[in-house]
Amino acid sequence: MRFGTRETRDMIRQEGGCVLNRPTIVAGNWKMNKTGAETRRLLIELSNKLVGMTPRAKVIVFPPFVALETAVDATRDTLISVGAQNAYWEDSGAFTGEVSVPMLEAVGVTHVLIGHSERRSLFGETDEVVQRKLARVLASTLTPLVCVGETLEQRDCGETESVVTAQLREGLAGVGVERAGGIILAYEPVWAIGTGRTASPETANDVHRLIRRVLDGMFGSVAAEIPLLYGGSVKPDNAAALMSESDVDGALVGGASLDAASFAKIVGSAP
Repeated sequence: MRFGTRETRDMIRQEGGCVLNRPTIVAGNWKMNKTGAETRRLLIELSNKLVGMTPRAKVIVFPPFVALETAVDATRDTLISVGAQNAYWEDSGAFTGEVSVPMLEAVGVTHVLIGHSERRSLFGETDEVVQRKLARVLASTLTPLVCVGETLEQRDCGETESVVTAQLREGLAGVGVERAGGIILAYEPVWAIGTGRTASPETANDVHRLIRRVLDGMFGSVAAEIPLLYGGSVKPDNAAALMSESDVDGALVGGASLDAASFAKIVGSAP
């Protein structure tokens, strides 16, 4: 048994003499996929599979905006929570194409993604934008899932630590210790998203430990309570190994979350 895996987690997660119990979370980011009808079919199938396995992980799905109301309705009285893929920091106004936090609350979602790599790379979102969105979400009933991660060029240049550290310090700037515990974080190496490449479990855990150190410097003991998910080509055949690592508290799944059988296998592999 290699020290640092889930089997030795209780030996590692000690804070003030108490064993910490961060939840295991498996989240599915559907991106720009699935109509309302397709959403309902997928969620009914997924819910049936999850009931049969009684998963240990908390399950969240992030459908596109137009399918959110359908998703919320389809997951009532199930083991599945629903989140949105984005939110704006203003509550209303002349912001064509944006969706506000109060709108999402009214629909009934419980979570929202912030700072996904595709929002950063394709739509120009900066750490300042992430910070403004995060501040608004933390003032609401929604739980933010904030994404950080480096590109292939940055990794090859040895900049993983500096990039991820800057994203955390700037994106989470202004978050008080009293609210930090309400954040979920996901490390998504951009070089491993949609490429078929995946960070090894050891590599993923190394970056998660870096993130934990940075959070500790920002929030003290509260940092140990923040779940850290890994997101980067997570599939049924690598999910168990990734989630067995001591500082990997679950997964943010892309393409594999669009198939009920595949996603259920990933959920079922959570320790």
